[in-house]
Amino acid sequence: MRWIHAAGRGLLVLVVIMTGYVASGARADEGTAGARGPLTLATAGDLTGYLGTVLEGWNRTHPGERVTLVELPDSADETHAQMTTDLRGGDQSRFDVLNIDVSWTSEFAAAGWIRPLPPDRFPLDTLLPPVVDTATYDGQLYAVPYVTNAGLLLYRKDVLAEEGVPPPRTWTELEHDARTIAPKYGLGGYAGQFLPYEGLTVNAAEAVYSAGGSILGDEGERVTVNSAAAREGIGFLARGVREGWIPKAALTYKEEESKQAFQDGKLLFLRNWPYAYVGASAKGSPVAGKVGAVPLPGPDGPGTSVLGGSNLAVNTHARHPDSAARLIAYLTSESVQRQVLTKGALPPVRAALYEDPELVREFPHLPTLRASVLAAAPRPKSPRYDQVSLVVQAVVQDAMTGRETPESAVRRLARELAAISHR
Repeated sequence: MRWIHAAGRGLLVLVVIMTGYVASGARADEGTAGARGPLTLATAGDLTGYLGTVLEGWNRTHPGERVTLVELPDSADETHAQMTTDLRGGDQSRFDVLNIDVSWTSEFAAAGWIRPLPPDRFPLDTLLPPVVDTATYDGQLYAVPYVTNAGLLLYRKDVLAEEGVPPPRTWTELEHDARTIAPKYGLGGYAGQFLPYEGLTVNAAEAVYSAGGSILGDEGERVTVNSAAAREGIGFLARGVREGWIPKAALTYKEEESKQAFQDGKLLFLRNWPYAYVGASAKGSPVAGKVGAVPLPGPDGPGTSVLGGSNLAVNTHARHPDSAARLIAYLTSESVQRQVLTKGALPPVRAALYEDPELVREFPHLPTLRASVLAAAPRPKSPRYDQVSLVVQAVVQDAMTGRETPESAVRRLARELAAISHR
């Protein structure tokens, strides 16, 4: 899910795409009774419209297990709110299979909303290794990785070529170029997703991780954020706004707003997910042919991205759990994972696709993305992740807007996270 992640909308809109259910002609082993039968798949908004086509393929070959797609808002915060409200209904829940942000697996598993899954039913050994960890909780598999993601640094390669400098590998180089080169070309220096929503949690975690720190340990039971590394990471973001190489407008950016600013030629550097690279490089983009992508920088070299993406989970009260598991196996098959990339513009979880010569020619950022995913780390695991994320957003926003120093922000963050872990 790029899926990723915005607060502040008004009325939530639920778009239900009904694919219908054809009972006639169903094979006997795919009847509606028992462990197999029709399903409902809930997901955040499918911005590229590819998922309907993928599910049509399933429905053609599984007439007794047809899937109805329910699209929730494309904001992760709003999708989370709608999913959790529905899941609290127990056996009255409308959703059988859930396409959940990778950061929600622990929360949903601890709440008893999703069921453990047998690892031998799914192609886990064919997936990029780090993504499997996002699908586990307390030593058990509770979901199956479907889409992965890692943050990349997008940059204007035409501008850097004109200046004769390589893309930055360190924060010092990034700061220098953003402060000195960007103004010469009428550009803002650097932006990420700094509105207080899930995207800010991701950006803050990446800064802390890149400096060698962490936020939580032991499945959220231990607070580890009070460190020099966390002060350095949050200080990097706060310093950017204070010194002006992070434009103040970036404090209002989510994924789409930051992508559009870069695509409109307003930024030299942008931290975003790979979909932003694809969009900015597409035909008709004002910066097409002028965009490069490298791993995120850190204090002394390449930094650490947070793993993004989504996992597929089965509702504890799913009507047909065997069909649900079969659908997940289908969605993680190589043929569907190829469509995730080619039609959905989303990073697949199948490792072999990142080395497919034909795909690499079409998507030249794949080797960089693979390296970023393999070096990435999950967001803090916690059964109270939604509360953890809200605290991180609030505290880091205060640091970036100058209402609090990075030092006091880290101390406050440690106190508030400790209060959550002891509830």
